[in-house]
Amino acid sequence: MYTADEIISYMESLRNEAQREVLMRFFKTGPGEYGEGDEFLGLKVPQTREVVKAVKGDISLAEVAKLLDSRWHEVRLCGFLLLVSMFEKLATKRLVNDAEAIKKRDEIVDFYLQHAHQANNWDLVDLSAPKLLGAWLMLPTTFGPEGDAKKRQVMDSLAFSDAQSMGLTALWRQRIGMVSTWKTTQQGDPSWCLRYAEVHVRHPHDLMQKAVGWMLREVGKRVSIDLLRDFLRQHADEMPRTMLRYAIEQMSADERRQWLGKEEER
Repeated sequence: MYTADEIISYMESLRNEAQREVLMRFFKTGPGEYGEGDEFLGLKVPQTREVVKAVKGDISLAEVAKLLDSRWHEVRLCGFLLLVSMFEKLATKRLVNDAEAIKKRDEIVDFYLQHAHQANNWDLVDLSAPKLLGAWLMLPTTFGPEGDAKKRQVMDSLAFSDAQSMGLTALWRQRIGMVSTWKTTQQGDPSWCLRYAEVHVRHPHDLMQKAVGWMLREVGKRVSIDLLRDFLRQHADEMPRTMLRYAIEQMSADERRQWLGKEEER
């Protein structure tokens, strides 16, 4: 099995100073910014994916935990992508109802949630949450008859993370919950998205405003544009402009102007 030290050593050998500077600006690592203090090696995402591909899931959760605790942003991304890879191998059609696979999937989700605070930038969230937590919402679990209620409890714990006590960690937990609904919406179930879009409809941070608007747009695209319009009729007047713009992005120019006009009339 691979060790975290082996993976980190290899990724450090790929360090690119010029790309590192670009990424640190792009991911807002300056004083007072949402990624303040984050450190980068300067690897591009495809390079990190190649590492994940090479490992082939041949690593323990204890070693993944070491990756998630790394100072390096790309190493943490590698850890999260390894969890996704491990989860997906346990969610194939052949294993979807297998008792041992169900147990292991639940263990991976629990591990992911325990380390959610390490997903401390939007890319770490967006590249892991939908394919892991979002997929889990649609699969059998060890919870039995209480499964739906337990899943809602998990998602609610993310949505209602308290910014006053948790600081920026709350933002990332909230985004994990919100973008996880991408997967359920893709499969024709908009209820998760609509539930948490309503919770965050007045969110003050632009990263959540963009996430909510993006997920609502997916409801209109994947499920029903009329369902999106119904949500907007109820909430457009209280949505931040960024959120509204993201939600209506794929509507016609005339309809976008109509919704934005309503927002400007408040």
